[in-house]
Amino acid sequence: MATVKLKNVTKRFDNGVVAVNGFNLDIEDREFIILVGPSGCGKTTTLRMIAGLEEITEGEIYIGDKLVNDVQPKDRDIAMVFQSYALYPHMTVFDNMAFGLKLRKFSKEDIRKRVHEAAKILEIEHLLDRKPRALSGGQKQRVALGRAIVREPKVFLLDEPLSNLDAKLRVQMRTELTRLFQKLQTTFIYVTHDQVEAMTMGTRIVVLKDGIIQQVDAPQVLYERPNNMFVAGFIGTPPMNFIDATIERRGDEIHLLFGSHDIKLPEGKAKKLDAAEHDGRKVVIGIRPEDIHDEAMYIESMPDSLVNAEVSVVEALGAETLLYVTVDGIDVVARVNPRTKARVGDKIKMAFDANKIHLFDKETEVTIIN
Repeated sequence: MATVKLKNVTKRFDNGVVAVNGFNLDIEDREFIILVGPSGCGKTTTLRMIAGLEEITEGEIYIGDKLVNDVQPKDRDIAMVFQSYALYPHMTVFDNMAFGLKLRKFSKEDIRKRVHEAAKILEIEHLLDRKPRALSGGQKQRVALGRAIVREPKVFLLDEPLSNLDAKLRVQMRTELTRLFQKLQTTFIYVTHDQVEAMTMGTRIVVLKDGIIQQVDAPQVLYERPNNMFVAGFIGTPPMNFIDATIERRGDEIHLLFGSHDIKLPEGKAKKLDAAEHDGRKVVIGIRPEDIHDEAMYIESMPDSLVNAEVSVVEALGAETLLYVTVDGIDVVARVNPRTKARVGDKIKMAFDANKIHLFDKETEVTIIN
């Protein structure tokens, strides 16, 4: 088992592109850490630098207490699972899983024991005699995981391992990977662009943008207390709604003005702001879809945060309904009760739960209050 530390790690390619910039992260032993962000944000490059497959430009990487900047990938005691399964088509499942151990001159008995133990954990014992062409996508992914498990590495590195699977199988494999992590009790570093995978699997999530860490926190903390608009918009499905507004002070009250609307901040939120300092300030309101309501009970209980909306799309999803509406020409999405009576073209009143409003600085996009 091992900790992993990255100190001021930077990767600059020959063409001048900086893929990772000043990356600092301490990963605890037996932690499931997830690197998440849009394509090109530097997450796979970071993983490859930890693996030793990509040379770092600046900084230091430690696995355990050992500086590994100049250590060969095979000597780092890590195992990597790639997006492509990379199985040898002419070998059986058993031989694919055993191949790395044979190269390392393990005894036949030890190889047999390790392969069967890994196959049992992954529930693929009945597939050991098959060749990859006879396997489904999910089975191939299990074999790729098994090939990593048999090595009993200190750290598992997983680079978008579920991206080639269909939607239903991805959900199943997410659960199985979480179970696997709990069984193996080792360190997992997992790369994905899918924030649902990140939210459901990670003990902590590292949100990356343009090679720079935006926030590192537990999934629920990221969701409830994002550091900036990028994190707020990236984490959550559908994403957070953003509305440009102006702060107006009226005595002890603070109001948010946009279009024809005026929302009064609750006392608890208002106290977080220095009213005099923020009066007239341009801000961005952030509110999640589940915090916008069309039911009468909310309309009646939230008179200070009502908006007029026109329904443009209704997506009935069974357990919930998504209403896509326009408010003063601004597109807003709300997650509402599936029994909503709202229909396309309806003009309705909706209540913003002002206790759940986030405010961001218009210029810097940094969070003012959560």
